[in-house]
Amino acid sequence: GPLSERPLMEVRLGELHTWISTCNFSPQGLLGAVQRAWSSYCAKYIHVKQGGPAGISMLLAGYCLLSYGWNYQHFSKTSYISGI
Repeated sequence: GPLSERPLMEVRLGELHTWISTCNFSPQGLLGAVQRAWSSYCAKYIHVKQGGPAGISMLLAGYCLLSYGWNYQHFSKTSYISGI
């Protein structure tokens, strides 16, 4: 199909600059890209018939890493061992 309709993983390295120039970077275009990415994630990991807990656990692990990153400065200043 046309280059603008191909997902990123199907674009060759030589076509990357052309593919990026066809992307829509307006707020509406970015919102549409986020919605497509979320739908793709759900279709691949959440809404599967025999998938198991892999998708949910990936989502929870990402949340834990993100929240730790947000609170890293607080954690690094707090001593968990008394007397140090």
